Amino acid sequence: MQNQSFITEFVFLGLSQNPTVQKTVFVVFLLVYIATIGGNMVIVVTILCSPALLGSPMYFFLAFLSFLDACFSSAFAPKMIVDLLYERKTISYKGCMIQLFAEHFFGGAEVIVLTSMAYDRYVAICKPLHYSSIMNWRLCGILVGVAWTGGFLHSIIQILFIYQLPFCGPNVIDHFLCDLYPLLELACTDTHIFGLFVVANSGFICIIIFTMLLVSYGVILFSLRTHSAEGRRKALSTCGTHIAVVVLFFVPCIFTYARPPSAFSFDKMVAIFYTMLSPLLNPLIYTFRNMEMKNAMRKVWKRFVVVSDEK
Repeated sequence: MQNQSFITEFVFLGLSQNPTVQKTVFVVFLLVYIATIGGNMVIVVTILCSPALLGSPMYFFLAFLSFLDACFSSAFAPKMIVDLLYERKTISYKGCMIQLFAEHFFGGAEVIVLTSMAYDRYVAICKPLHYSSIMNWRLCGILVGVAWTGGFLHSIIQILFIYQLPFCGPNVIDHFLCDLYPLLELACTDTHIFGLFVVANSGFICIIIFTMLLVSYGVILFSLRTHSAEGRRKALSTCGTHIAVVVLFFVPCIFTYARPPSAFSFDKMVAIFYTMLSPLLNPLIYTFRNMEMKNAMRKVWKRFVVVSDEK
């Protein structure tokens, strides 16, 4: 169905109208984005260049998660950072739809990857003797395929619903990115049903999966009673980092989507957290207490230094 929109572009109000504040935020966000891409790609390159890590499903999923974080951040950050240099911040209707699609595509895929990582840890800790037979490469490949497919289906459903809405009047979005609720506020029709759909399709799904993940990690931690002290320490360290990443990802998403479509003054702050800070913190959390990752990074770094010296 052809949409009934007469609007060709939207105007963002951004984070602030103060030029001095915008310049400061520009520098901070540019550094955060560079660190996000750098940190996540270091993890991807380290795992791909380390056969011992790449042979482990846990690190295979970690590389995939880091790649998704880099893509997720890149869906917003470059546009948001460049907009801070301009007084008038605009985005075309098509550009807005692409940004909305990218957010839910990579976000939806990340939800499935985080769930896969939780299942991997459950099998490794609760069924160690069957780990290699259960977490084989065929299953890992299937889970990656499910992540891409699930992210695409989730995103395309959102786009198809938004595309039905007529935008014929106001085009000013009190935000720095295109998202579902800010767009619903501008539609020239009653969006109550659409708002409930967003809560069901994004909010409740986040709550259900978040609850399932917390329960699964609870089962894992409960099962550690039978492990040795060293085994408990290692498992707790690994699960602790996973739980931290899950909380950082799901809590802002639940706050954003699992409520009626009403504007809160701190919505933008929550959006900054899941678009900028969460993808930045994930690589730090995963590498901070992980000796295997640290050692692999050193080896890969030394290898690159040797190669560059030989040239």
